[in-house]
Amino acid sequence: MLMSSHSREPALTRTLKGLNQGKMGCRNVLVRAITFSLAIFPSLSSTAEKSRPNILFVMMDDLNDWIGCLGGHTQSVTPNIDRLADSGMLFTNAHCPAPACNPSRTAIFTGFAPNTSGLYENSQSMRELLPEAILLPQHFRNHGYRASGSGKMLHYFIDAQSWDEYYPEAKTENPFPRTFYPENRPVNLPRGGPWQYVETDWAALNVTDEEFGGDYLVAEWVSKKLSKRHQQPFFLACGIYRPHEPWFVPAKYFDPFPLEDIELPPGYKEGDLNDLPPAGKRRGPNRYFAHIRKNGQWRQAIQGYLASIHFADAMLGRILSALQKGPNCDNTIVVLCSDHGWHLGEKEHWQKFTLWRSATRVPLIISVPKNSSPALPEGTRPGTVCDDPVNLIDLFPTLTSLTGITAKHDNDGVSLLPLLKDPKKRRGRISETFLGEPGSYSLSSHEWRYIHYANGDEELYHIANDPFEWSNLASHPEHGPKLVEMRSLAPTDFAKKREASLDSMPALKWRSWKGEVIPASRPDGDPFDIIFVNQRQTEIELFWSPSKGNPKPYGLIKPGQNRRQRTRPGAVWFVALPGKPETPLGFFKVRDRKSQATIPSQ
Repeated sequence: MLMSSHSREPALTRTLKGLNQGKMGCRNVLVRAITFSLAIFPSLSSTAEKSRPNILFVMMDDLNDWIGCLGGHTQSVTPNIDRLADSGMLFTNAHCPAPACNPSRTAIFTGFAPNTSGLYENSQSMRELLPEAILLPQHFRNHGYRASGSGKMLHYFIDAQSWDEYYPEAKTENPFPRTFYPENRPVNLPRGGPWQYVETDWAALNVTDEEFGGDYLVAEWVSKKLSKRHQQPFFLACGIYRPHEPWFVPAKYFDPFPLEDIELPPGYKEGDLNDLPPAGKRRGPNRYFAHIRKNGQWRQAIQGYLASIHFADAMLGRILSALQKGPNCDNTIVVLCSDHGWHLGEKEHWQKFTLWRSATRVPLIISVPKNSSPALPEGTRPGTVCDDPVNLIDLFPTLTSLTGITAKHDNDGVSLLPLLKDPKKRRGRISETFLGEPGSYSLSSHEWRYIHYANGDEELYHIANDPFEWSNLASHPEHGPKLVEMRSLAPTDFAKKREASLDSMPALKWRSWKGEVIPASRPDGDPFDIIFVNQRQTEIELFWSPSKGNPKPYGLIKPGQNRRQRTRPGAVWFVALPGKPETPLGFFKVRDRKSQATIPSQ
């Protein structure tokens, strides 16, 4: 136990009195007095050990490199992200573990890459696959930190067991506070069919930030935490949902982006798919981009994305201002990242779910105040830039290194501490990003990117000369040695992909039959599985409702049994007693994703 200065004084006084009275030889007394003092009062030889640094972990959603400090789009307005970069280190070659929310966020928070965990896509359940995993906030709790969070950090759930407190309340497992959305939707982009994600839309809303809610309420809650002194070091997570769809934000955030001035994505190139292998050509063009162009909404969509980024940046500004004005500024490490990137027409693609740089490259900024981290006492030098390839899975070990707490031994990532000390350092590492099935991945090195699809198709890009990946060099003989080199760096082990359980699937709405005509199926989109669950006490028969002709039977489902059925968005399935399709019991309309379809007991 450290003694107060008052309790130390008598012992020191007695020692000095001994010196004055000449009871010992002068030299021996001096040596023994100093030794005695240092042994009993170590605080005399060094300052008292400082408390561990706090962590402010900010994650935005679907944010690509369209921020000022990365230069992804010349019209972006992100003064607060840029000032954070000016205060710390900006990683210009950072990539996500996966180009989808669930596998990327799971990897960041567990430290397990998708090829280790087997969690490759959004439809899987983290806790089903990793029931015992210690998440980042829990690891810090285990080492004396208070873990608080707000907003979306995991994929549409909170994982209440990993936090001390959360807003909204953790037990709800709903990370979103109230948010204003228009009553009549869609606003600007008509629905192209059942394949289309319902949130793909944009609009300037005539509301204030406070009336809008959402990220504003998250920023307010986090800001209040930063404005207070705390009894113990904190791990404070802040999930800013924008620029995730829908791109609805208050109108003032649209003002800097007049529609007539909107510039198309700099990475877009007509005919960019011509040199891709079959797997790349299938992955690139999707119906969203074609639908948006058909409806003359490309520039409007870009405007909505830029406005949503501007809004997210403003919410970050509130948080950074609260930190700067509060009592925790000098002892709080700030991390800012996005879970993955986003296409706005590059490679004729919209959304994410690809291995190209538009979807894998993410903003990453780390700011460490001077004298806050025992591992980096000099802190991060303001305005430094590092272009060595890194991955968001490296954040877990980086934060344990910076805070000095015990490392989690089974992390797949490695600490970025050496780069924080020397941003020019070349570690010879590559950054791995995994797609939705085992065997599909991309590798990012200092100057090159390699893409491998599960069927063996390949792409190779020299990023130093081709940052938009317009020229696939995989088939060029002169680049054969580089192709061999990148192959040699590829992962070799891939955990099996486990399908989500029935309980974790979203439920389709059961529509009881009331004598009306069953709607016809209008399948439109990629196939996936639906699981039908018979809760009745009698056997039932499953039928597909065609656009014309008689219903097509697909088999019997016994009482209490399930049936997995391949289908597509827009399909309509109904059930009836065996052999009686003319009197259905009820039906389901298939949406745009894997689901469960439960036939109730009544």
